[in-house]
Amino acid sequence: MTNKQNKKPNPFAKLNNLFAKKSPKGKVDDVAAEVEKTTTDLFDTDYENAAVYCDNVVKIYKSEDVEVIALQGLDLRIDKGEIVAIIGNSGSGKSTLMNIIGGLDKPTAGMVFVHGNNMAKMTEAQIVNYKRKEVGFVWQNNARNLIPYLTAIENVQIPMIISSKRERKKRAKKLLDMVGLSHRYNSKLNQLSGGEQQRVAIAIALANEPHILLADEPTGAVDTKTADLIFNLFRTINKEMGVTIIVVTHDRTIARKVDRVVNIRDGRISSELLRQDAYEEELKRIQENRVVGIEETHTEYAAVDRIGRMQIPAEIMKQIGLMGKGNVSLEVDGEKLIITVPEEGQKKKVHS
Repeated sequence: MTNKQNKKPNPFAKLNNLFAKKSPKGKVDDVAAEVEKTTTDLFDTDYENAAVYCDNVVKIYKSEDVEVIALQGLDLRIDKGEIVAIIGNSGSGKSTLMNIIGGLDKPTAGMVFVHGNNMAKMTEAQIVNYKRKEVGFVWQNNARNLIPYLTAIENVQIPMIISSKRERKKRAKKLLDMVGLSHRYNSKLNQLSGGEQQRVAIAIALANEPHILLADEPTGAVDTKTADLIFNLFRTINKEMGVTIIVVTHDRTIARKVDRVVNIRDGRISSELLRQDAYEEELKRIQENRVVGIEETHTEYAAVDRIGRMQIPAEIMKQIGLMGKGNVSLEVDGEKLIITVPEEGQKKKVHS
């Protein structure tokens, strides 16, 4: 029997090839150059210092029979250290945006920078490294977060093993302590409640000290009390570790838990909800059973992108009789922008 026949296959060969693989430099540069051409002239010169910077981002999914435009020229800036919720109905584009920020997908056009990384110019090997070190993921489906036959502390160590970090067990314990699971080090998946599983998932996402934590519907499978606990935990992580946290959800009540809510509609930013009072005031009201509506804690602003596009909320369109009509007149009155719907026959008179 020859030495070649005696040689055992390397089970990590494919993994090693993945890390070693590099796309042809010219091809990557050409694609990136084409994407850069689609950005606006009003590009923010400070974009590299943002946690997330999106300029005129378009994402199109194609199949043989259909073409779906998931993002339609989206602009967004999230500063380092912010905690932001991105909300929107199913199909609005919020999950597509998260996938692009997380390096799971690439934009068809426009520019996306995440902590100085140009997502259009990164090779496959660079994206793998980016996902290992720059971002942490928390998914709604715990099957994507945890390995069921491992204990909590073993699960938290997995990302650190892949990254060859030292003192893994010590850091894993520290993270589980932070999320309130000191008593669950050696518990397996079937011994943990849904809320406890999600907290283990958060510890896993923080294992490699990422700059950004992405959470996709993190409270979708838990009760209200556990959801409150998870969001309070996010705020603690944000404050103590300085991690930028982006939560993607369809639940508008999330606004009460964060300072800024970005609303996506039809692939663009339609409005933003900004907190008017300190979060501590909100907690005080809750403790005193003086719970108030979102309208009293946050102010909603229509978003105007860098080329002047704005979405008028559907409720306002109905209120002023704009539904189904294509034109309005704009008038500036001091600092106010007045939108007027033309009366019947007025447009014909103007064009006659």
